[in-house]
Amino acid sequence: MEDDLRSEYDLKSLRVRKFGPERKSFGKTTIRLEADVAEVFPNADAVNEALRFLIRVVQNDQVSALIKQPHSSSEGADQTS
Repeated sequence: MEDDLRSEYDLKSLRVRKFGPERKSFGKTTIRLEADVAEVFPNADAVNEALRFLIRVVQNDQVSALIKQPHSSSEGADQTS
């Protein structure tokens, strides 16, 4: 069989891209969602938006918890007796 490719094309250096979970992501992280979770989100942007919202909520709760805690347990020691 004869081909029309020029000799300067080196196809042996090309990588084959696989399909499925073992494929290369080319610098992006691939996360696999369980089917019940994937049903809720129409696309990757919706998943990212929901996760960013959750991150903000958790961070705000942590800040609120720190503000509500007494500053130290030694403050109440002066009021005994």
